[in-house]
Amino acid sequence: MIDSAAALQPSGRGAARRSALFEELVALFVAEGFAQFTLDDIAARLHCSKRTLYGLAGSKEQLVRAAVVHFFRSATARVEAALAAETDPAARLAAYLRAVSAELAPGSARFFDDLAAFEPAAEVYSRNTRAAARQIQRLIDDGVAEGAFRETHVAFAADVISSVMVRIQQRQVAEATGLADAEAYGHLAELLLHGLLR
Repeated sequence: MIDSAAALQPSGRGAARRSALFEELVALFVAEGFAQFTLDDIAARLHCSKRTLYGLAGSKEQLVRAAVVHFFRSATARVEAALAAETDPAARLAAYLRAVSAELAPGSARFFDDLAAFEPAAEVYSRNTRAAARQIQRLIDDGVAEGAFRETHVAFAADVISSVMVRIQQRQVAEATGLADAEAYGHLAELLLHGLLR
C-alpha cells in the first residue's frame, strides 16, 4: 500500500539492533511528536550516534517519513486482522472503525499536529485515510447487499464518511470538538452503526 523505507529492511550484522532502534524511534515520535527534535536530540534519546541514525535514513525528514510509514503500515496490518476475524456485516464495520480508533489511540496530540504540519508525513496519513474510506465504502456496500444495513445511497454515505475522516486527519475535528483522532473515530463508528442498521 505504501512504499517501503530502507530503514525497515536492515541486513547483515546489527540488523536486529537497527530494527529495535527503529521501533524505539517510532514509539518516541508517536508519544511526543517529532518537529521539536533535532537529530542530536533523537540520538541522545535513543542512546545511539547520529551515524547510526544515518544508517536508518539519510536525513531527519526521511527518518520522520520512514517512521510514519512504519506506524501506518503496522496499524493497517492489525486493523485488517481485526476485520478478518468478523463475518457479520455490522460487526465487520464496527470492528474496522474501532480497530482504527485503537491504533490511533497511542498517538499524542503533538504527533498528530506534527503529522498535519509536515507535508511528507501528512501525505502518508492522507493516503491511509483515503484507503480507509474506500474500505468503509466496501463494508457498507456488502452490508446493504446482504440485507444487514438499510437501503442507503452508498456513494453519498461514503462521501460523508470520507469527508469526516479527512477532517479528522487534518486536525479540524480536534480543533472544533477537542476530540483526539482515536475518539473521533470511535464516535464515527457509533454514528454509522446507528444510522445504517435496520
